[in-house]
Amino acid sequence: MIDGDGRVIWPVPIPPVRRYMQWNGHAALRCCTSLRFLDACQPNIAAIFRYWNDKRGQRRMPARRDLDPVDLKPYLPSIMLVDVYQPLRLTYRLVGTREAEARGYDPTGKAVESHFVGDSWPFVKSKYSYVVEHGSFLYDEDQAPSSAHRLREAGAIFLPLSEDDTQVNMICVYTDYFLP
Repeated sequence: MIDGDGRVIWPVPIPPVRRYMQWNGHAALRCCTSLRFLDACQPNIAAIFRYWNDKRGQRRMPARRDLDPVDLKPYLPSIMLVDVYQPLRLTYRLVGTREAEARGYDPTGKAVESHFVGDSWPFVKSKYSYVVEHGSFLYDEDQAPSSAHRLREAGAIFLPLSEDDTQVNMICVYTDYFLP
């Protein structure tokens, strides 16, 4: 929601538990958990975040059923849905075509631990763990080239989904790419 002065107003405060994630004792500046990411992220990432935020309304996070693929049509090729199980285990439920192209294959149905893209599994897991533990978003501006080297990441947003507004049971990940 935007007020008359053009400022963004959120219906429910989003708790910035930590502004930046810590990795081996150092701030990983590429991971942001405050709304400041909106000042620097790609427009598509901001649009996905605002859609998620609108769908959550007065709740901490929306449910999967709140997201309408028709509303998300231009973004679907870069969306992944990741199922969350406890103890923490992650599985790709849906992987968009652009995300599959960036990887060079489609990991739908496979464990994230075995098919992630990133520096290391502990670092990638820490991003998912943050979202699950805090029920809050995480913006990642890692600009690593894809494994297929056809696309270069321009940033990603991890958005929690919950059926009961308490426990995260799915994470929607949107990754924006610089096209060749």
